[in-house]
Amino acid sequence: MSAADTSPPAAPTTPAAASLPQPSRLRQYYALTKPRVVQLIVFCALIGMVLAVPGVPTLADLQLWATACAGIWLVAGAAAAFNCLVEKGIDAKMKRTAWRPTAKNELPDWQALALSAVLCAAGSSILYLWVNPLTMWLTFATFVGYAVVYTVILKPLTPQNIVIGGASGAMPPVLGWASVTGSVGPEAGILFLIIFLWTPPHFWALALYRVEDYRKSGLPMLPVTHGNEFTRLQILLYTFVLFAACLMPFIYGMSSWLYLVVAIVLSIGFCAYAVALWRNYSDALSRKTFRFSLIHLSALFAALLIDHYVF
Repeated sequence: MSAADTSPPAAPTTPAAASLPQPSRLRQYYALTKPRVVQLIVFCALIGMVLAVPGVPTLADLQLWATACAGIWLVAGAAAAFNCLVEKGIDAKMKRTAWRPTAKNELPDWQALALSAVLCAAGSSILYLWVNPLTMWLTFATFVGYAVVYTVILKPLTPQNIVIGGASGAMPPVLGWASVTGSVGPEAGILFLIIFLWTPPHFWALALYRVEDYRKSGLPMLPVTHGNEFTRLQILLYTFVLFAACLMPFIYGMSSWLYLVVAIVLSIGFCAYAVALWRNYSDALSRKTFRFSLIHLSALFAALLIDHYVF
């Protein structure tokens, strides 16, 4: 899933700011887990759980959902903390992330690593013991995919990092589905595909108006390596393909007309932003496109949830 551009701005470097007390250690640990990002991850996982249970859930279903969400939340937070540790040098060069405790060297590396290890172990144990082994292994594989394959290998080496690494971010609904059914069905695959195709235009819209940050950091993001115009074209093409993928829950029979109407409206909106961005670029429009992408995914999955119980 994705890192939203909702982080606090970098702290000012004035003497008055320097004299301010540091946040408590607990707050620093919490910040490393990227709570807003993890909330979206858990929400998408919960949608997978809900859709896997026909009709009104029982008390046992609710208990299972709560347990699975807790385990997934912990492992996702562990991956985020590990990401902050590995990328602390890069984060320090970017306004969007310079505020993080690791980037500011307010938190020792060993503590960030220990936090990641403890959260991952706790979350994995919960999933293995009280959910099912398949969900635990899928969640752990997602941790490795994001924290190691994407963060350590793909992100600094290829401008296609977001495309390839997007597989890890698209896993939450699969984890949710597996936690309830003990298997991975085609319905989970459809949800995976939607997030997988949503991820590149979402992140590239952010990268367009943060291009100087990425250039300073040395990361080979698409706007840095291939330019603004090429990136805008890729965003446009991906939103068109995403539009088709968003229709699949209705086509496959997972949802009714309610979801279809919402999906069409949201997808038209995303495509409209992409077309406008492709035709006449501005940082302000790129920022609006990025923010709408967050609304698009959240509202799309909320529509799936509502549709599941209304029809």
